[in-house]
Amino acid sequence: MIGKSTYKAAREVAQIAEDHFATQIEAAKKENGENLATIPPARIIEAMIDAAFWASLRREEGQSPKISLAFLPPEQSEQPLRFEHHLTLSPAVLTKIGPGVERPGIHLGVWYEGDYLHIWGMTRSIPDFCFVLDVSEPGLLVIKHRRRDGFGKFVNVVVLTGDQIKIVDEQSVHTPECPDLLYTLLGFDSHRIWNKSLNVLVQLAVSMRSHRKGGILLVVPSGSEAWRKSIRHPMRYAVGPAYSELAKLLLQQDDKDPLWQDEVKRAIEAMAGFTAVDGATIISDKYELYGFGAKIDRRAGSEPVEKLIMTEPVLGGGATIDQPALSGGTRHLSAAQFVHDQRDAIALVASQDGRFTIFSWSTCENMVQANRIDSLLL
Repeated sequence: MIGKSTYKAAREVAQIAEDHFATQIEAAKKENGENLATIPPARIIEAMIDAAFWASLRREEGQSPKISLAFLPPEQSEQPLRFEHHLTLSPAVLTKIGPGVERPGIHLGVWYEGDYLHIWGMTRSIPDFCFVLDVSEPGLLVIKHRRRDGFGKFVNVVVLTGDQIKIVDEQSVHTPECPDLLYTLLGFDSHRIWNKSLNVLVQLAVSMRSHRKGGILLVVPSGSEAWRKSIRHPMRYAVGPAYSELAKLLLQQDDKDPLWQDEVKRAIEAMAGFTAVDGATIISDKYELYGFGAKIDRRAGSEPVEKLIMTEPVLGGGATIDQPALSGGTRHLSAAQFVHDQRDAIALVASQDGRFTIFSWSTCENMVQANRIDSLLL
């Protein structure tokens, strides 16, 4: 039964989430959008979060559940797996069924009849802007939705970690020199102007974070050799000529072809895997691999980085100017120095603890900016 939750954060974010989805879906309708989801009512959002949170703290055969709940009727899904009898949406049921739905892309379908929420089955297909609630680990929930064109990482709306609430700040895109990658992760794109190259960079970031070994990915201008002045030579795992599998796949772009999508994902996973090797992985902005395991050196004649701008695209995460050491460990310091010396490059840094930061150069502030984006990659 839909009632008041016992998880305080569920009550605090339910209306905020409803307002977000209502805004997105109504805007898409005005653009004659098709295959759009139903706006989730706040009371249902609250109940779904409450059940999922308490389920996340339980264990089944020693394992915590990792599940994804999608709010939609079976009629809005293609080839849904429907249960003969509806299941009650409760922590006990979610814990029991969890081991069977852990694989990526599988959602438990949730709908309601009157004041009763139920699980009607499973689906891989959901409409655009469908309310999705992911249980990533104990006490960690993410509210997200499918992108308008359906290709790429879902857009995060709210991240709940115990009693900590991070609401993604859509106004972050209006800050001076907002990195294109951050703009994309916040979901500010359309089918007409969607840049598949940026989408690939998002997928690389997600894959880098998922291997949990930490790493640095340096993206440098294609055709330029200037970056070599900031790398210690000889580079242990230099690639020559540049490896261009991913670059060639993008030139063959056919995002409606599942086989092409699978090939791109495989190539992305392979490239992100190189970042697990100690040192930096270096690619061009056309996704040609130049090498990995590289050691970053301060360019001859360059000054060390003394300060940078730190931001996080969540409410209350406004820009602050601080010492580079506060942005993270050795990887973060090296990446900040590289961007300071190679101002037309960007650096993506993943920490073993899940922290993820984009380093880029701000011409407005004339210093390195560090955008922490791990709350957008969950």
